[in-house]
Amino acid sequence: MTFRLGREWPSCIALASFYVFLTFAAPGFYRLENLRDIALANIPVLLVALGMTLVIIVAQIDISVGSLFAVTSVACGVLAKHGVPNLLLPLAGLVIGSALGAVNGALVAFIGIPSIVVTLATMFAWREALRWITGGAWIEGLPPTFQWFGLAQISGERLIFLSALILFAVFWWASRNISGFRFIYATGSNAEASRLAGISPTQVTLWVFIVLGGLTGIASFLNAARFSDIPANSGNGLELTAIAAVVVGGTPITGGRGSLVGTLSGVALLSSIGPALIFLGANPFWDKVIQGAVILMTVLLDSVFARRERR
Repeated sequence: MTFRLGREWPSCIALASFYVFLTFAAPGFYRLENLRDIALANIPVLLVALGMTLVIIVAQIDISVGSLFAVTSVACGVLAKHGVPNLLLPLAGLVIGSALGAVNGALVAFIGIPSIVVTLATMFAWREALRWITGGAWIEGLPPTFQWFGLAQISGERLIFLSALILFAVFWWASRNISGFRFIYATGSNAEASRLAGISPTQVTLWVFIVLGGLTGIASFLNAARFSDIPANSGNGLELTAIAAVVVGGTPITGGRGSLVGTLSGVALLSSIGPALIFLGANPFWDKVIQGAVILMTVLLDSVFARRERR
């Protein structure tokens, strides 16, 4: 357990060092409005990355979450226009997202198709199906009670923050206390050994995809509730952002190890680079270059750790 959770510390140290640097180089970065905007914009990324962490620990991958995010966003908007109460919309996002995640999980777990192939196919299928159904049009004319849950903006923002905090706390606690999470680590470390120990790798694989889909559905609703209209092309690039945050947070793409705290630090680090460049007076287009360098450095360090472990 100590070794498994230890790989989160490089990202935590990097995040702390980066923030200390910004304290002296760009103190304006710490304006409350800026920190609030960064956190609010990246709460959906964090929730998706939590589910992605579990999928990657099982040594799988899901690149369809961006399309799933768009589908559930539009579905929540359509349901809201048809009079579904706000309290039921997160549940609708959860159910629809979980169902789509179950499709991915079933194809991977029971049929044995590689997850990269399955999710590549569903990424295009769901995105194109949504474009065909909506004609690429935004969902407009939402009821007044949809944006910010019908509350004042500051109250709506607080509710989004509270929802994300509760979800993260529940998953963090479960990862340390629920045996099902040990099954996830065992399956990712050695699927055959876990099967001999009485764990069903197929069931574990199915459920991590379902959990990822459910979290993506909830994230899409929390994101959509910030606006008065819902774009049909939302979630573009979300899959790469979430995977990058998970990898930077110390979860190796080969599975078997990782932590949710590391994922949190990965999301915080990657989401802070772009705004920090603006306050530093640098060209914001360097954002992706720096993110790529951080990801590459993380992978190199992980290779070093893995080589040391083998020795």
